[in-house]
Amino acid sequence: MIKKRLKLFLKILLTGLALYLVFNKIDTKTTWKVIQASNPGWLFLAWMLFVISKFFSAIRLNIYFKDIGLQLPEMKNVKLYAIGMFYNLFLPGGIGGDGYKVYLLNKIHKIPVKQLLSAVLLDRGNGLAVLLWLMFCLMLILNLPWDFPVSMFWLGILGLVAIPPGFYLVMLLFFKQFMGTIPSSTGFSFLNQGLQLFSAYLILMSLGVQEQVIPYLFIFLVSSTVSVLPLTIGGVGARELVFVLAHEYVGIDQNVAVAFSLLFFLISMLTSLSGVFVKYKG
Repeated sequence: MIKKRLKLFLKILLTGLALYLVFNKIDTKTTWKVIQASNPGWLFLAWMLFVISKFFSAIRLNIYFKDIGLQLPEMKNVKLYAIGMFYNLFLPGGIGGDGYKVYLLNKIHKIPVKQLLSAVLLDRGNGLAVLLWLMFCLMLILNLPWDFPVSMFWLGILGLVAIPPGFYLVMLLFFKQFMGTIPSSTGFSFLNQGLQLFSAYLILMSLGVQEQVIPYLFIFLVSSTVSVLPLTIGGVGARELVFVLAHEYVGIDQNVAVAFSLLFFLISMLTSLSGVFVKYKG
């Protein structure tokens, strides 16, 4: 209990520190005006795409559940996924969404905890690998004067080449049971991450960003990678801080960038809130 409270305290502290740094580097009035001027139509479409992306993510997880002998009807799986999203975002100091899914499925379906943990961990890892791969793709078309230790272009090439065999090696060493479903699960990861990237693009459209879209999307992917780390509550502050720190390197407007990040978090929060209205029964 003390350990959990300490982790929660540290998360709150880091979240507060990140937000403090962000709001000390931007003009909050300008950022608020940018948000107020956003197009609600584009934002609604962005939200719809984000919701659909989560359905694909839930299907990917269910593929891994089937690999360990857990046959969940897709609707039950989606409900469980929605509850997990709610726990991840709104109850960061407790058991967490992934932990809750493992606990519930072990209790109801008697699947060993170790197998369930492997499934949810691989679900996260597959999504992260595809996220990084897309990030390196955008590196190839960024024209940035960054030559240390290697140019942005060659770093992108290195990432694109290294990630597939690296992920395959990790699967071979630690997740052999799931090897047969790599193509299908990775396909759903591309659908999930691709739709979220397009959702981010629509948010930029809502903010009137028509130039330098690629730099915004690239930093969005970088910030998404950082927000995966359990350092702040729901990734709040960490994502925005990445945008603020990166603006001078990629030539983006930091007030627009923070407005974009906050709108994406709002969409994520509204989607995760659906989990509070869902009940999972075995």
